Amino acid sequence: MKKLILVVVRMLLSSSLFAAPEAWRNGERVPLWPEGKIPHFQEHQIGEMTDEAGGYPLKPKEGFDAAAHRMPYLEWFAAPTNANGGCMILISGGGYQNCCDVGLIKFWRDELTKIGFQCVNLVYRTPRAKGLPCHQSAWEDGQRAVRLVRRDAKKRGFDPEKIGVIGMSAGGHLTCLLATISQTPAYDKVDDVDETPCHINWAIPNAPAYNTLNGSKGDQSVKDGVSVVPSINPVFTVDAKTCPMCFHHGGNDPWSPNGSTLLYRELRKRGIPAELHLYADKPHGAHGFERALEFIRQMNFDGKLSKNEELHEHRFYPGDTIRTEKELLWPKGKMPDADICHPFDPYLVWFVPEKLKTKAIQVIVPGGGYWMCNFNGEGTPVAHYLNGKGMTAVVVMYRCPRPDGKPKHQVAWEDAQRAVRLVRSEAPARGLDPDRIGIMGFSAGGHLTLMTATNAKTPAYEPVDAIDQISCKLQWACPIYPAYSLTDGADQPNQTGGNDDSAVLVPEFSFDEDTPPMCFVHGDADGWAAMNSVKCWEKLRMMGRQSDLHTLAKRGHCFQMRAAPGTGSYTWMDRIWDFLSRKRLNK
Repeated sequence: MKKLILVVVRMLLSSSLFAAPEAWRNGERVPLWPEGKIPHFQEHQIGEMTDEAGGYPLKPKEGFDAAAHRMPYLEWFAAPTNANGGCMILISGGGYQNCCDVGLIKFWRDELTKIGFQCVNLVYRTPRAKGLPCHQSAWEDGQRAVRLVRRDAKKRGFDPEKIGVIGMSAGGHLTCLLATISQTPAYDKVDDVDETPCHINWAIPNAPAYNTLNGSKGDQSVKDGVSVVPSINPVFTVDAKTCPMCFHHGGNDPWSPNGSTLLYRELRKRGIPAELHLYADKPHGAHGFERALEFIRQMNFDGKLSKNEELHEHRFYPGDTIRTEKELLWPKGKMPDADICHPFDPYLVWFVPEKLKTKAIQVIVPGGGYWMCNFNGEGTPVAHYLNGKGMTAVVVMYRCPRPDGKPKHQVAWEDAQRAVRLVRSEAPARGLDPDRIGIMGFSAGGHLTLMTATNAKTPAYEPVDAIDQISCKLQWACPIYPAYSLTDGADQPNQTGGNDDSAVLVPEFSFDEDTPPMCFVHGDADGWAAMNSVKCWEKLRMMGRQSDLHTLAKRGHCFQMRAAPGTGSYTWMDRIWDFLSRKRLNK
């Protein structure tokens, strides 16, 4: 009992609401407005964070004088020792009722200063203004803050066109407002500062609240994307100065993650580089800060983007030796549709780690447009990575090229279902778990992954032996830049970039009740559009399958083949391992 009490006390002391003022909050404070000229001034509002104000107005901190804290402000932190020429504006969340993310602001300040950014904390007015939209006074303060930051850029040693914003929750929503509607004035001009443009150059919204129509009044949007088809909050007009953005959202957030997918769609329609990172099962919170740093690096906002490196077959080769075993998929003379494809015996290769650390198995189906199977380019490196983690991998060499007189995927689908059954049949003898099998594929192999994962109850072929009585159900799937998944790109690059809402998921994906959770990784600039993955993710969420999705700014098809260190296209396999770990599928 004493241990439990100590844990609770530590939690309370470490939370932003109960934390005592810290020495780190000693930056230079600059008021946002001239005295007496705060737009829409209301007596009940203050400009202060909860470490100083407590739970104002209901439970203010002892000794807090609200009248002395009416003015919102910028808090300029110490300049970085290795300045990269950029500035980051940090914005707390708190439902527009307070600015509560004290610890998060400190964390962002420390990490972003470390890589060379000048950091400044925006402390906007709370609680919500009365008789106005919930975000109105914060939006006014936000636009004013950007103008002040830009005006002072030369004095503080950064480029006025290298201003980024990172925010959480309501602060994430405010970040989206500043990023997408800077050409709409939030308030009437009060002085010459308001002649300065208020657009920003990049934005990193974390768990942005209120981005859907159902959340536009400042409420949760629990049903959006689950039982209700959501629509975007109409405040987001996405104007000509909309900047590149990097969204982060938990899949289990009551402030719907579909608010992030909907705004991401709007950026894709306009060709604005963006990243979307959705984390299965994660609640409301700031997740994946490392992905934000990779986005900054990929966009070269820190000026440190290096040259791409080629992906070689042995890049992930584990230090321990591995063993491979080749096995034919079909009994001799019993391969289905043998008469309509080229003479070729499809097979699989077991990649067995020297030190087995998990009983899970990853089946891998490489890509190649169903014209070829890129075994060594896409299959072997992934198998090596997983072997390094102690996981068994199985790479499938399915039949190519496309068969005559059948759907392009037909014989490959037959081979993929057979491979899953064969792997499941042999798992117990190999000390592996027959009920812990996933599939991963690239491009056409990503489409094949979706075919296999969403159609476990639909046999691709007539049984040829006892193995075909075994289930081909999967426990997870990882479609990597899947092609051919939308009706506007069923056999070619997506003609509308996948952004036309008339382009829906192809009918061959059944999404039956055995469909597992998935982890998607896709280049944002892929000709086989990232919308292939986004719309699949949205469908899975509607089904209750908590899944991951990661899109990578400025990256095209086969993004991993040439990638720069420090970017998401270089570390992408870690997203797969993170997903498996969070789901406890790799135990």
